[in-house]
Amino acid sequence: MDVSLTHKFVAILNKKIPVGALMNALGHMAAGLAGSYPNLSEMRFDSYVDKDGNDHKNISDNPFIILQADNFNQIRTLRQQLVEKAIHFVDFSNTMTTGTYLEQQERTRNTPEDQLEYYGICMFGEKETINQLTKKFSLWR
Repeated sequence: MDVSLTHKFVAILNKKIPVGALMNALGHMAAGLAGSYPNLSEMRFDSYVDKDGNDHKNISDNPFIILQADNFNQIRTLRQQLVEKAIHFVDFSNTMTTGTYLEQQERTRNTPEDQLEYYGICMFGEKETINQLTKKFSLWR
């Protein structure tokens, strides 16, 4: 059994957004991240079985760290760095709330990137690279 962990999940959330809205964004981003990752085995999803034999499925062995950003521009800058380094990520912005998903898609399509207000960004990748890019963010409080 390989116990070394070379990858990690990190979510960075905008601390200025109400917590309920952030939890919604985090759920969408985490689902999108796992649903779109090309090498699912790297995410190391396992079943955890309790003493009574109950199976708790699809829990990743990799750490999942939640950090905070002071504002959406910090997330925008990090997003660009992730694009440049080809690190897998999913983001969530203000255009993805209120109304139907079709209205949200239309609102996003009609908003220039520099006007998006990012609620958060969620990424998965090699620990060393992720750590370098996220070192200026603090743990969520």
